[in-house]
Amino acid sequence: MFLPLLKAMRPRQWTKNGFVFFALIFDKQLFMREPFLRTLAGFLLFCLISSAVYLFNDIADVEADRQHPKKKNRPLASGKLSVGVAALAAIALALVSVAAGYLFSPIFAGILALYFVINLLYSYWLKHAPILDVLIISSGFVLRVAAGVALITVERFSPWLYMITVLFSLYIGLGKRRAEMNLLAHGAGAHRKVLDGYTIPLLDQYITIVSGMTIVAYSLYTFSAPNLPENHSMMLTIPFVVYGIFRYLQLIQTGHEAGAPDQVALKDRPLQATMILWGLAVLAVFYLS
Repeated sequence: MFLPLLKAMRPRQWTKNGFVFFALIFDKQLFMREPFLRTLAGFLLFCLISSAVYLFNDIADVEADRQHPKKKNRPLASGKLSVGVAALAAIALALVSVAAGYLFSPIFAGILALYFVINLLYSYWLKHAPILDVLIISSGFVLRVAAGVALITVERFSPWLYMITVLFSLYIGLGKRRAEMNLLAHGAGAHRKVLDGYTIPLLDQYITIVSGMTIVAYSLYTFSAPNLPENHSMMLTIPFVVYGIFRYLQLIQTGHEAGAPDQVALKDRPLQATMILWGLAVLAVFYLS
């Protein structure tokens, strides 16, 4: 049962929890021992509670997943993992992560609990509501950023980063919905009810709006945040963001498997190179300027 359980916990998607490090990096505390260790522990706890959410989500979707061309191979849908074991593991992971999080900060524990409750509601009800479903996904990323802020003593963390996180995660969520519609074609609603509330042209309009807003918001951040260098060197990172947004859109529009952000991050070399270069540029601006 261990390997199917581990697979159902979706360790590949733990990369999303990297948003917990935003406060550490953008508040210039990356190389401080105690803040780094606290944030690393917070990252690990977020991995545990996000895995609990994935398990409950798969339990809720087990019958629909069995009809899906790819999701039918998931441990629960394929029968390799029982519902009972998955439910017990999910409850244990949630309890352990929140209890351990309280030792670091009551606020951090509250964020973990809120993340769990919101996503539990999403798994069983809210994911069937068009527009609201992607907003809930976006809220998960914002809570990750807020969790990172709660773990350390921030001095000049810009609120612009919350807005950028909201817009960027909406962009990814809408892109995922578009990829699902493209993959499932006319039978999309039978596999995921919420897809009946979308059309590909409608999603394209949403993506156009959100992607443009993301670029504008990030650009404004690069010369208005209080803790950035006065020479505005952070603006040099804008081309990486623009390319990354365009590249992800290209993958979706040309029919590549770009539905899940973790799949894109692990498979597409140009996008990987862009993220690495952006990260190095940000570190250079913050820590070498």
